[in-house]
Amino acid sequence: MIPSDFAYIIDTFFALFAMTLIIFMVPGFAMLEAGLVRTKNVTTVLTVNTMIYAVASMAFLLVGYTWAFGSWENDSMSIWAAFLFQMAFVGKTVNIMSGGVSERARIVPLALFTVIMGAVIYPTVVNVSWGADFLEGTLLDLNMYDLAGSTVIHSTGGWALLAAIMIMGPRRGRYQDDKIRVIPASNIPLVVLGAMLLWIGWFGFNGGSVGSIASKENADAVALTIMNTNTAGLAGAIAAGVVMLIQYRRFDITMILNGALGGLVAITAGPDLYTIYQPIIIGIVGGVLVVFAVTMFDKLRLDDPVGALSVHLVNGIWGTLAVGIFAPDVSFLDQLKGVAVVGTFAFIASYAVLYLINRLISFRAEEDLQLEGLDVSECGLESYPEFKRAI
Repeated sequence: MIPSDFAYIIDTFFALFAMTLIIFMVPGFAMLEAGLVRTKNVTTVLTVNTMIYAVASMAFLLVGYTWAFGSWENDSMSIWAAFLFQMAFVGKTVNIMSGGVSERARIVPLALFTVIMGAVIYPTVVNVSWGADFLEGTLLDLNMYDLAGSTVIHSTGGWALLAAIMIMGPRRGRYQDDKIRVIPASNIPLVVLGAMLLWIGWFGFNGGSVGSIASKENADAVALTIMNTNTAGLAGAIAAGVVMLIQYRRFDITMILNGALGGLVAITAGPDLYTIYQPIIIGIVGGVLVVFAVTMFDKLRLDDPVGALSVHLVNGIWGTLAVGIFAPDVSFLDQLKGVAVVGTFAFIASYAVLYLINRLISFRAEEDLQLEGLDVSECGLESYPEFKRAI
């Protein structure tokens, strides 16, 4: 076997393995969201997550991938493996959004938006950052470094979620008489399972984005990337736990897990560029940001049942800017420009599409259906039929 064939085979296998780890994030998002919503909406959440994977992936296969990268050509690995690795990312942008609009969003309009996100919005962001780059040579040409998508994936999903929340409004009864009504999670074990599946999937998410493992140097880069990814998650969890203990004298496992996810989002832009200590700082800041951002968004009456704005939007921005702070060869201004350009496009495009779909088919379920639970009206199947539904 000639060396080039060996590298081709190893990198193809590596891409397929990383893709498989990333797909573990599909049940990760599903379990996390199912545990954080009330039992009367669990089937709807699970259905939405399943449909997002199917619909977004199909849209990306038929339209989005070619628009993002210009062609299917790839000399370093099988073109099918290269596609599958990129396909594993696309649904995450809508998973981020779907969790934040849980308990009042209907399935059909959300599926329609998923088609547009998978075929046009997300591929456009990929085009100007990782792909064919139709902005090359213009004033808006991005020189942003974003290895695995703190901005390209997480902030894009976060901006779409912000647009959706602004259009749909909060859940029934969430904000009453200038007070914030706490709606507790229904299944903490599912929340823990979902977060841990996401954490594991992140090793493929970031490690696979190095692109090759077929040489000693690349193998070291992959290992460093995965180690730094894990370190930031650890630091985010610890930081969120400490802040909760100081503020409330309690350990809130949902906030600790979101702190870990915040650290993971933040490190995603540059885990291959850092020493073993910088991810600790990045993860700590990410975990602290999650805690305070959740409170901030509630004060702004932006109802986000799973904390996705705090985890993905806020830390997507922080993680991208952190590369410009901690990586000596990366310009902070380039990172800031990338955040601004992608954020402006993702928010405006998502808001416009969501607004138009909402005019045709209302995204928001009616108040009486929210009271009954969306499982009955949207799916006709309850996850826990023997339980008494809480209002």
